[in-house]
Amino acid sequence: MSKLKETRLSTTQVYKGSFLDVRRDQVSLPNGKTSVREWINHPGAACIIPVLPNGKIALIKQYRYPVQAEMIELPAGKLDVGETPEECARRELEEEIGYSAGKLTFVCNIHPAIGFASEKMWIYIAEDLTKTTDNTDYDEFLELIPMELDEAVQMVWNGKITDVKTIIGLLWAERLLFGK
Repeated sequence: MSKLKETRLSTTQVYKGSFLDVRRDQVSLPNGKTSVREWINHPGAACIIPVLPNGKIALIKQYRYPVQAEMIELPAGKLDVGETPEECARRELEEEIGYSAGKLTFVCNIHPAIGFASEKMWIYIAEDLTKTTDNTDYDEFLELIPMELDEAVQMVWNGKITDVKTIIGLLWAERLLFGK
């Protein structure tokens, strides 16, 4: 058994919404004392690095209410009940940018917010794209921004892209697609 493991003694669901499931747990610490851990139980998500037929990466811009700003991101979304990460990636790709992928390759898993959420995200590269129809959710507004990968990576390094899934996805894409 790990000398660092914390053990849940009790859990209370503080809030349950359509998306968020907030918990407050009483835990036993490795030194035998107790403490409280507040965290978000998350269903998981998929993030897609879409390589358009012209070789550009399909980024999106959307307003993100929690940070009160427009953010440049890779398409992504949470897993629906019973949905696999790959199914989610394919669905989100079509919903957000209106493309289907002939080839979807798993890149990596990330845990974007380990201090307060259980979220696990699967990142995929989508290639051999075919145009379909945009099908965004009723409350989702975004703008497609096709961009050369080098330009997108430069936006990471100069601080214009700050979204963690996008930073990780773009740096993986640079390594996998261009061997850098």
